[in-house]
Amino acid sequence: MSNVLVVEQDASTAEALVRDLRRQGHTALSVDSGARALRLHRDADIVLLSLELPDIDGLEVCQSLRDVSDVPVIAYTRLDEELERVLALKAGADDCVAKTWGFREIEARIQAVLRRTRPRSGVSESISLRPLHIDPRTREVRLSDQLVDVTSKEFELLYVLAANSETVVSRKELMAKVWGSNWSRASRTIDTHVSSLRTKLGSSGWIITVRGVGYRMGHAGRLPEVFAD
Repeated sequence: MSNVLVVEQDASTAEALVRDLRRQGHTALSVDSGARALRLHRDADIVLLSLELPDIDGLEVCQSLRDVSDVPVIAYTRLDEELERVLALKAGADDCVAKTWGFREIEARIQAVLRRTRPRSGVSESISLRPLHIDPRTREVRLSDQLVDVTSKEFELLYVLAANSETVVSRKELMAKVWGSNWSRASRTIDTHVSSLRTKLGSSGWIITVRGVGYRMGHAGRLPEVFAD
């Protein structure tokens, strides 16, 4: 299941969406403004974005999200008009629907968008770098038999590095494999996820920075190495 960020100014609507998403097994968080959405979108696997927001125009929020991230966006609006949907799609939304949708339609659209946007891993085997164990079938990370709570993108990032543990994985390759994007502009997206993983794994030695290139997998207890250009 996925981490869903709900962007909705109406508290009762947001609460109902979050409740139904969690009932389906998703992790869900709601925010009531465009500004908060732009601050908190990085850990989301998908964003449900109302185009009616109190602080920033929803189309502008959608465009801003697309400028800094490839997170999938499903926009929704009270106006069931073709022009509104066209504008949302042009602003970078992956889908746009009227606010009258039912929850079964919401779930179906989430799954459809994620199927189109989520990169598929060609490797399905578990990876064990003792004491670290990564299982792609259950999407679980265990360290010394203790479950590590990671987000979906953190899992995919860690898995790509572990699956290529003998080599350096470039930032461009990580963007392509984890975020399904060839987006090459400078971004802190990868750095933020690496920093979070290092904290959760309890050692910066697990993920080693190769300056100017990317990252490679390390080992617990090893001091982090930083290679010059």
